[in-house]
Amino acid sequence: MVMVASVLASGCGSSSAPPSLIPWPAAASIGGGDRVGITKTSRIEVSPGAPALQRMGADLAALLRPALDATLEVHESTNAATAGVIRLEIDKTVEGDEAYALNVATNGISIAGRTPAGVFYGLQTLRQLLPSWIELRGVRPREVTLPQAHITDAPRFAWRGAMLDVARHFFSPPELKRYIDLLAMYKFNHLHLHLSDDQGWRIEISSWPNLTAHGSKTSVGGGPGGFYTKQDYADIIAYAGDRFITIVPEIDMPSHINAALSSYPELNCNGVAPAPYTGIDVGFSSFCVDKDITYKFIDDVFRELAEMTPGPYLHIGGDEVKTLTQAQYNAFIERVQPIVEQHGKIVIGWDEVIHAKLLPKTVVQYWRPDASIKPAAHTKLILSPANKIYLDMKYDNAAVLGLNWAGNVDVGVPYGWDPATLLPGVETDAILGVEAPIWSETVTKISDLEFLAFPRIAEVAEVAWSPQSARTWANFRPRLAAQAPRWSALGINAYWSPKIDWVR
Repeated sequence: MVMVASVLASGCGSSSAPPSLIPWPAAASIGGGDRVGITKTSRIEVSPGAPALQRMGADLAALLRPALDATLEVHESTNAATAGVIRLEIDKTVEGDEAYALNVATNGISIAGRTPAGVFYGLQTLRQLLPSWIELRGVRPREVTLPQAHITDAPRFAWRGAMLDVARHFFSPPELKRYIDLLAMYKFNHLHLHLSDDQGWRIEISSWPNLTAHGSKTSVGGGPGGFYTKQDYADIIAYAGDRFITIVPEIDMPSHINAALSSYPELNCNGVAPAPYTGIDVGFSSFCVDKDITYKFIDDVFRELAEMTPGPYLHIGGDEVKTLTQAQYNAFIERVQPIVEQHGKIVIGWDEVIHAKLLPKTVVQYWRPDASIKPAAHTKLILSPANKIYLDMKYDNAAVLGLNWAGNVDVGVPYGWDPATLLPGVETDAILGVEAPIWSETVTKISDLEFLAFPRIAEVAEVAWSPQSARTWANFRPRLAAQAPRWSALGINAYWSPKIDWVR
């Protein structure tokens, strides 16, 4: 790999504490020698013909602009040593589509990736190497410097996910974008949206308009509902895509479906629509699985959802069904899978689906800590053990937000496990990765979401990205503590756990 980078500016030689990167890279040498400065005369260069890198360069310039009181110029690379260049480049010799190489030296800065995604993840590392006050949107009367570093990095798992329940309480597009930004900073690459449940239907479906005209109007506790128009959804997907996050939509079924049943009486076995539901019980609702109209509805919904969703996955739910026999449930799952696949998508289902006959590509999302599952050899898994990374679980018994049916999940718990050893007999290559859900029974606004997510989402980020051999709580704990100034600068409503000696 050719690393071309030029002089930015020498630091003054003084330095603060070494940066605390999360997730920790696969290989890193950080510190030593003079710090490297970025000045008003620095510039950003990107590989020619790479619009994604142009966009990233502009984002980096926007991040630096308030601190520098200047806008750094972004140009296509000249492949020549030029003073004051931060280079973002595509380099096909980098191994891995999400891998990157980052060099910060007195003769310049460069980030190289095999793909734009790799460069993006390198930029997130560079962001953490910069001082935390860079996040403040105002001119700072200080030099912008960072330590010298040589980092080569790639993720452990391909699936690094978060899930947000927007059905029990609705989150507006701006709130969702805020969460996407925070996830992207820690190298997450999937956001699973739980778009329907008993309490509300949150996505526009043109062929069944009463889903939103009626089914979107409620939420837990009787508060206002809401839904995403097709334009809203397209905008969210594009926003996430610019940050290399794939949106995975879920329509939960055959249970968790009261909002749809209330919208269309013909989906009920007795032909009578139930009242809207605003409680938090589960498992009481179900499609009439013997009616053909049920499968016409499912076909229409997933056809439209597939047309709206460029990512390869659609989630069918399948959890907590209490009103069907096992035979009815299995027959339903086996009938729904080909409906989804015929629209060109891969099925994901919660781990209850494993008792049905699964298609070869169907992915199982494991969530029940006490579930004994024995997937077929070809079955891929997403791991979301509720007693470890359900981030809607309370931190402790005194917590106001969250539930604790899976036990309390205090700071440290989401970090203290190895996905490769969670399920006996499951080989590592069967694990797509990990995903941290937040269900919204007690979450009504973005500040609530941030309180449950931070600091635990940073723990999940490192579990999903970093090599297991590089992970110890003793090493992670001070790095987590050092995130506090950055989170404060970003206005994150974090839970400042007394278990962590936060840097102030």
